[in-house]
Amino acid sequence: MYKEFGIKKEILELSEEVEKEIKPIFEKIDKIKEINSLKVLSAFQKCGLAEMHLHSSTGYGIDEAGRNKIEEIYAEIMKTEDALVRAQLISGTHALAVTLFGLLRPGDTMISISGEPYDTLQTIIGISKEQSQSSLKEFGIKYEQIDLVNNDFNVDKIKTRVAKKDIKLIEIQKSKGYSTRNSLTIKQIENIIKEIRKVNNEVIIMVDNCYGEFVEEKEPTEVGADIIVGSLMKNLGAGIATSGAYIAGKRKLVELCAERLTSPGVGKEIGPSLNQNTAFIKGLFFAPSVVASSVKTAVFASRILEKLGYTVNPKYNEARGDIVQTIQLGSEEKLIKFCQGIQKGSPIDSDVTPEPSPMAGYDDKVIMAAGTFTEGSTIELSCDGPIRAPYIAYMQGGLTYEYGKLGILKALSNIL
Repeated sequence: MYKEFGIKKEILELSEEVEKEIKPIFEKIDKIKEINSLKVLSAFQKCGLAEMHLHSSTGYGIDEAGRNKIEEIYAEIMKTEDALVRAQLISGTHALAVTLFGLLRPGDTMISISGEPYDTLQTIIGISKEQSQSSLKEFGIKYEQIDLVNNDFNVDKIKTRVAKKDIKLIEIQKSKGYSTRNSLTIKQIENIIKEIRKVNNEVIIMVDNCYGEFVEEKEPTEVGADIIVGSLMKNLGAGIATSGAYIAGKRKLVELCAERLTSPGVGKEIGPSLNQNTAFIKGLFFAPSVVASSVKTAVFASRILEKLGYTVNPKYNEARGDIVQTIQLGSEEKLIKFCQGIQKGSPIDSDVTPEPSPMAGYDDKVIMAAGTFTEGSTIELSCDGPIRAPYIAYMQGGLTYEYGKLGILKALSNIL
């Protein structure tokens, strides 16, 4: 059967060896899954989720009960005062743009303390090669950056800078994005927030939480972040939500973001759910299990590719802050073949051959493999990467571990 699927015998034998090694890691992942499942179920019950809340609205969606209940549940899970969970938020990038434009004003300064942000966020800020007339920079918002040191925050430099109290917003990106640094853990984020609060209690601390939800036992707002942002086509949608993103945090900050999304004076009051309530709730319900499957898939990929001589990050037994696994393939040809192999192992469009191409918001050509049920759903098995040295594949997802593993075995057979 495996031979018919195009998996080479030597790859299959290696996978059996790897699975024995990583079994103890899987047991730890399952424990985190249980903790987050309890968190979700408790929130559903505490907030009184009922069948009526699954029904949808159209038109203005004025004060819709189901939408409001979903946002109440998100706030409970994230331990925040409020949340904005909307189908009208198209992606994580869109939610980040709404948040930054909602919270910042001309003359304000924002600072990234996790180094260079993700490519599309650079375009939003106005620091990418591709300049936009709608960037934060065009609105007179200033940007500064403090790089990580040895994959951790530069505490002394950050404290010295924020102690001046002329910065409006601090941005932290939990996931590595298209960089070679490690993704950040909740413990690291908690430590830096404590240090910042020693010298500045007013600055807004925002965390880009994309790819990070439910990977660990806590979320950034549980350790002091003022506001977090993420996509429902990643972790919390579990491959069930077909659109949407969320913003969760302090009520006054969430309301400012809502007024940026809709209209000043209207804010959260309008926004039809457009038949998404059931998908949003069911996705959230399955999210702890699906995220665990994605992490297991990443651990498996890390170990088997390391055994084949590739540089991987993180290694299979290292702490993880997100679902992203990077594989340094060393050449454009191997990067393309690996991504094409992931596509061949996908349930949708497995006969399609992805090729590198220009993409809006990115400076380099990008190859993206995603035979997904929802377009762009990176919680489903997907793999992408910019065509630039050292030719790193950024792999994430796997709705189940078994499907994720098969996709990886197919990709490996394609490059050998």
